[in-house]
Amino acid sequence: MKLRRQSSWFNIVRALLTLPVVGALLVMGACSQHTGAGANAGRASTSAAMVAEPTDPLARLMAGNERFVHGQMLHMDQSAARRGELVAGQHPFAVIVSCSDSRVPPAVIFDQGLGQLFVVRLAGEVVDPAAIGSVEYAVEHLHVHLIMVLGHDQCGAVKAAMQPGKFSPDLNAVVSRIEPAVAAARGEPGDMFTHAIDKNAELQASILAKNATLAADIKAGKLKIVAARYQLASGKVLLLTKGAAH
Repeated sequence: MKLRRQSSWFNIVRALLTLPVVGALLVMGACSQHTGAGANAGRASTSAAMVAEPTDPLARLMAGNERFVHGQMLHMDQSAARRGELVAGQHPFAVIVSCSDSRVPPAVIFDQGLGQLFVVRLAGEVVDPAAIGSVEYAVEHLHVHLIMVLGHDQCGAVKAAMQPGKFSPDLNAVVSRIEPAVAAARGEPGDMFTHAIDKNAELQASILAKNATLAADIKAGKLKIVAARYQLASGKVLLLTKGAAH
């Protein structure tokens, strides 16, 4: 008798599940759970996208750095959807020429996502012909209107340029481009290492400004080049170029 009752109940339940209304309700329930999870993710993405960023590229960079310094990063534009959007092309709003040092990742310290920054990284942020060509490409073909040359505290390349010694030809190609900044820092009051780091960022920025293509855009008011230094301890980016305050 027990087996028959269990079998009867099983047949009734199975029959109910085949009814269109019940089946639809079950499907709707499953979909609502899936949609709810997706909606939560969507809301998180939308809330980040709705944050009002400054329209001025330098102000936008510095606002992102402020978020980074205070631990309030938005982590915008890092989704799978954003990756898909970028397949068709890129439209960065700034070029960052920075050192290759692992402690200075531009997208992180400026709280920017995929496709926002065009980054050129070499030891000591030196601007050799390849670097200059890369920057020129970003300005001419991607229509970027801001270039930031970013030095940083405790730069090993600048430190090497301050110390006499023999280098391999390839390493010397880096150090020799920094040595004029070291020479300019000698005799300055205060910490020579920091002065040399700042002078180097300013030197590399001035080299970029002398490029014929970039100089024409600067003269036309379409391009700005600034030098800055990243503080390792605080995470703050200090602008070095006079009149560049955002």
